[in-house]
Amino acid sequence: MISSIEHSLSLNTITAAKKIFDADIQPSQIQFQQTKKEFEGDITLVVFPLTKFSKKSPEETGKLIGEYLQQQSEVVTSYNCVKGFLNIVIDNTEWLKQFAGVIANPRYGFTDADANQKPVMLEYASPNTNKPIHLGHMRNILLGWSVVQLLKATGKKVFKTSIINDRGIHICKSMLAWKLFGNGETPQSSGMKGDHLVGKYYVEFDKQFKKEKLAVGNEQLADNEGETDEKNLPLMKDAKSMLIKWEQGDKETIDLWKMMNGWVYDGFDVTYKNLGIDFDKIYYESDTYLLGKKIVEEGLQKKIFTQDADNSVWLDLTDEGLDRKIMQRSDGTSVYITQDLGTATLRHKEFDFDSMIYVVGNEQDYHFKVLFKALKKLGYNWADKCHHLSYAMVDLPSGKMKSREGTVVDADELMQEVIDAAKAETQKLGKVDEFSAEELNQLYKTLGMGALKYFILKVDPEKRMLFNPEESVEIHGNTGPYIQYVHARICSMLRSAGKADELSAYAKYDVTRFNTLNDKEKELLKTILSFAEVVKTAAQKLSPALVANYVYELSRVYNQFYHENTVIDKAEKETSLFRLQLSSATAHTIKKCMELLGIDCPERM
Repeated sequence: MISSIEHSLSLNTITAAKKIFDADIQPSQIQFQQTKKEFEGDITLVVFPLTKFSKKSPEETGKLIGEYLQQQSEVVTSYNCVKGFLNIVIDNTEWLKQFAGVIANPRYGFTDADANQKPVMLEYASPNTNKPIHLGHMRNILLGWSVVQLLKATGKKVFKTSIINDRGIHICKSMLAWKLFGNGETPQSSGMKGDHLVGKYYVEFDKQFKKEKLAVGNEQLADNEGETDEKNLPLMKDAKSMLIKWEQGDKETIDLWKMMNGWVYDGFDVTYKNLGIDFDKIYYESDTYLLGKKIVEEGLQKKIFTQDADNSVWLDLTDEGLDRKIMQRSDGTSVYITQDLGTATLRHKEFDFDSMIYVVGNEQDYHFKVLFKALKKLGYNWADKCHHLSYAMVDLPSGKMKSREGTVVDADELMQEVIDAAKAETQKLGKVDEFSAEELNQLYKTLGMGALKYFILKVDPEKRMLFNPEESVEIHGNTGPYIQYVHARICSMLRSAGKADELSAYAKYDVTRFNTLNDKEKELLKTILSFAEVVKTAAQKLSPALVANYVYELSRVYNQFYHENTVIDKAEKETSLFRLQLSSATAHTIKKCMELLGIDCPERM
């Protein structure tokens, strides 16, 4: 809605420049921004770029344009010019008119999808079957899920997908460790979730491998150039042998692989359900790596790839400022990029996507640069529509997580931890007597998961973050529970108003009848009106953090409005009706924001 006001002002500014300065300027040369709080105004025109047309100082240019806008625009009531910034005051009737449009449109800020458009494919989660989902994966999962909601909100057709890395040397490490040290242990016999059990043996492999290195000694590991050569140790050789057997279809190896992967998939399903996420289609590396190997062979024939003397296959990108990248090992087994080539081409063949977004951590930045260049060199022009949504790692107060050393934070345990923390915080605050035991358990889960998701999503994806479970559940500050509390308090007030005869019809009140706006009412109204632009920008930048920080600001502004204004005042019925509408619109906008983040908002707390 604010953008429509800016559009109108832009047209008036173009006309002003023509009449005052006899200059033809383009809309792209006009820049608006929010007026700084220390100055009077609602929207600020940046004057500096226009001085080359006016041939006057920024102050004089701004004053001349401001005077024209005040005289000619129906929405401008006054202006002030501070150096090169023209601060424009918009008439209250215009704000109220815009607000009435928001109230009349429950889907304000959202765009309906065109059923005929090509889909955007978004890959997220994409775990390995050698370890359970951990905190690092959760940033990926929550980021991917929220970006999907943002894209849908802006009218995109989105197809959610995941690739399960269910084969490779890392998978064989878990398999080998279970075979050697597992004694037939199963999820049923151990009482462990399947993904936790398999992850246990991934860690066990690393422990045994370190023991083996110590037993052999560094001198025996050194190759002819003095470098430590670990690949010839028995455990590693056995793991690689198992991978070769797998690719050759050895029945015993395949049966073991199917059994252990089955355990993991059952565990993943439980975690995904608790996180509230799903996929439209899941791909498996074991299904796509052969297609990738075929593409590698075609690349060799076309001389796009080269083969070294040891039969390994490479892509040389040194002339493009990168490096040589292995496409296939010397023993014929595939690497990550092999299956990525196969998966990408299969997806495009199946869905003819408009664009493909990969949500993967920034440690794989180089990998995706190579992947997209490889696809382009192979003749797939749609490679230009592939995008890597790179995000930074998550640290804990204790430091960086390491999967192979077992120092990761398990997702299931973390979810339970924040739910327990939400329970303790809620019970400390009291006010739970009206809830049944079932309602309380649901409330603790809603608050705990809201805390977890919000804490992760409020940080820009490109920034490394430190996760602190205790901070995440605090009821004050920039947290999920704080925002949920503001929403619940508004809902409680609206329920009370609905029971009062003179206020029960507040939802039908025509806000354009309200002829005055104080500073806090206006600030809150303007914040609500900026929702659509926030959604649009967040979708363009693939950054849920913009929505998270907007909804915190909206909640903060509402709290200031609430503390400085009496919402329900029987002596001022019209004012009460308007403020109830304003409160209702705030709650509705908070709920929409939180839904974009995958967070539920309780109506009672």
